[in-house]
Amino acid sequence: MISLSSVSKRFDGKRQVIALDAVNLHIEKGEMVSLVGPSGSGKSTLLNLIGGLDRPSEGDIRIDGTLLRGISDDELTRIRRDKIGFIFQFFNLLPTLSCLENVSLPLHLRGWPAAKINDRARELLSLVKLEKRLDHLPEELSGGERQRVAIARALSVYPPILLADEPTGNLDSNTGVEILALIRELHERLGATVLIVTHDRGVAESCPRQIALKDGHIVMDKKG
Repeated sequence: MISLSSVSKRFDGKRQVIALDAVNLHIEKGEMVSLVGPSGSGKSTLLNLIGGLDRPSEGDIRIDGTLLRGISDDELTRIRRDKIGFIFQFFNLLPTLSCLENVSLPLHLRGWPAAKINDRARELLSLVKLEKRLDHLPEELSGGERQRVAIARALSVYPPILLADEPTGNLDSNTGVEILALIRELHERLGATVLIVTHDRGVAESCPRQIALKDGHIVMDKKG
């Protein structure tokens, strides 16, 4: 499902920074994997490359069998739209839109008919247990509820890959546990491949597979 072969990423400036150095990684369809490491280890860079938000300096990345090297920006955008759902630490909800409208937005961008969009958005908000918050604005929700809306939005097209960047990092511990349980439930129900970047040891250890990065290298990859 996700395959990296000798992937490196360099940032050039006054000093060249090697964020990732010849990383090899394969994540099977349906796996739930945590990615840990200190600040500057390359976690966010790796997530951005897998998510098609950036391109590697060297090496090959395949997403669901598609080689990303050499494809156009439009093709990369389509892969992100159809294959990948993103969950961010700070929710990134539009403040003037209701829960229903925030979840509906990616589907409008796909050109779905209004009735189909409305049905899918309601279905997703029910899936994350927010069917009674359809018309609420983000400012009227708790942090945990906002993250649930963000998760529903990420699942709008039932993507085969779900990338979560510190999904519990902006939440209190109890709410973080609830959000993690929700992600696990959705993973089991939908069969998506889930990759979670986290600094939280409890979140990392709850995943069946843990990967650790340090100085742009994978230094641990264990299951169980």
